Amino acid sequence: MKKYITYSAILILGLVLGWLVFSRSSSKDQKHDHNSVSQTNQMWTCSMHPQIMKAEAGDCPICGMDLIPAESNSEGLLADQFQLTENAMALANIQTSMVGKGMADTNGIQLSGKIAENEKNNEVQVSYFAGRIERLNVNSTGESINKGQLLATVYSPQLYAAQQELITAASLKETQPALYRAVRNKLKLWKLSDSQINQIETSGKVRENFPVYATVSGTVTEKMVNQGDYVNQGQPLLKIANLNTVWANFDVYENQIDQFKTGQDVIVTTNAYPNKEFKGTVNFIDPILNTQTRTVTLRVILNNKDDLFKPGMFVKGNIEGSLATNDKVITIPASAVMWTGERSVVYLKTEPNRPVFEMRDVVLGNQIGTDYEILEGLADSDEIVTNGTFTVDAAAQLGGKKSMMNQKERQVLDATNGTQPSMKLNLPQEFQKEFQILLEPYLKLKDAFVASDANKVATISKAMFKTIQSIKTNGLEQMELSHFNELKDMLQMISEEKNIEKQRAHFVTFNENIVAVISHLDILEKELHVQKCPMANNNKGAVWLSDKKEIRNPYYGEAMLTCGEVKQTLK
Repeated sequence: MKKYITYSAILILGLVLGWLVFSRSSSKDQKHDHNSVSQTNQMWTCSMHPQIMKAEAGDCPICGMDLIPAESNSEGLLADQFQLTENAMALANIQTSMVGKGMADTNGIQLSGKIAENEKNNEVQVSYFAGRIERLNVNSTGESINKGQLLATVYSPQLYAAQQELITAASLKETQPALYRAVRNKLKLWKLSDSQINQIETSGKVRENFPVYATVSGTVTEKMVNQGDYVNQGQPLLKIANLNTVWANFDVYENQIDQFKTGQDVIVTTNAYPNKEFKGTVNFIDPILNTQTRTVTLRVILNNKDDLFKPGMFVKGNIEGSLATNDKVITIPASAVMWTGERSVVYLKTEPNRPVFEMRDVVLGNQIGTDYEILEGLADSDEIVTNGTFTVDAAAQLGGKKSMMNQKERQVLDATNGTQPSMKLNLPQEFQKEFQILLEPYLKLKDAFVASDANKVATISKAMFKTIQSIKTNGLEQMELSHFNELKDMLQMISEEKNIEKQRAHFVTFNENIVAVISHLDILEKELHVQKCPMANNNKGAVWLSDKKEIRNPYYGEAMLTCGEVKQTLK
């Protein structure tokens, strides 16, 4: 009996020990498996190329940088919000600032405007009698003419008959003086001088062709007839402008109207004469508001006796003086704003303690020094990205969020209101056709940057500058002209530089504008790819165009030849 009890006790003890041992082992195995799964779920990404996701640490296949742990926590974020890692924030030098009210620290307000003819000095040269233009002495617009200069020779049947009447009436002037005076007065109404009338009367010969003389001096701005045309009495022949003085017309937003008054001093500058300043005063402020742009026109009269200003030339005006602070005006640094050609956007930091961002469309007002007024889109104390905006935009686009290049999202938003996407570039067909002449030399210019050949870059850009000057800009509105003129300015600056890095700095701005224009062409002669390197432009990112999908970075050349990616394909 004792034997069975002993065996039973041993068996029970063995079961207990076995349970303890295997239970610990199972628990240990389960703990190990959990850690293994956790480790397997950890993904690694590149701070500069967030689209790269790998299951283990290593190097980025695009730029070669060390991969960092990817954050997977996006709890509590709205549909258009996204979060960056602290490492990405530091590496891209992303900085934010609080939006504040009031004027920027400057002694004036900077306005953009355009030179126009002084309408008060414009004249129209007309024909004072009907007839056929036998000879036209003015062949093109832009010609300078002087008062009394021969403009045209006209054959007039009416004038021919009136001369015969004069000769007949001259023989009867003693008996019918009233008839004689009436005939002479009719000829005077047709602007014939007394000496011309006396010559006809004395010679007794009828002239077939009569000259038309200029009644004013100035520059021909429009030729309204051609040689051989028939004209009626009073029909315009030429438009003549006196350009000794010109108007500089500036746009002022309605929330700034109270800041200006006639008589204020204005300093005017233009890219045509970068080292010169021209003084003027505010002569007129339009009493009618443009309901489309929400602006009024502020006019400055400029002395132009040296013929420096050309109608259509873009200028900038700085309104000097002590202007009252407007607490309702919100200003932000220009570095915070990105332009797509369709809209202006900034990135808003939505949470004070986490790097969470979302894109915000804004409406810009006047430029005040290095800042911009914000008319719509931001409120006082909002926190926005002021450095590294292109990096933030790249992260938004790759995450499928609203971004600068993501125009489909904008269209969806506008469609909900039953409207079409706003601020689209309207490019006339003739302009589109001529603009594509720049594509081939542009691709050669990009390749010269890839090769880091500063001399070749300067040569190609100089030739492109001559080409772009020949492109007609008829029909372009202010926003389209702004892009076009920025392209010309950048080409000129690139051609004048000898240092490749300074040339590349101008190439950044050039590409921002040419991508905006090219993306709005209805038909492209060849397929182009918008490519982007997020590390260029001091980690702000920069784009360029290529006819090949293969990345050849023009901002770094051999140093980082393949850094970048295709962002969009244009056809």
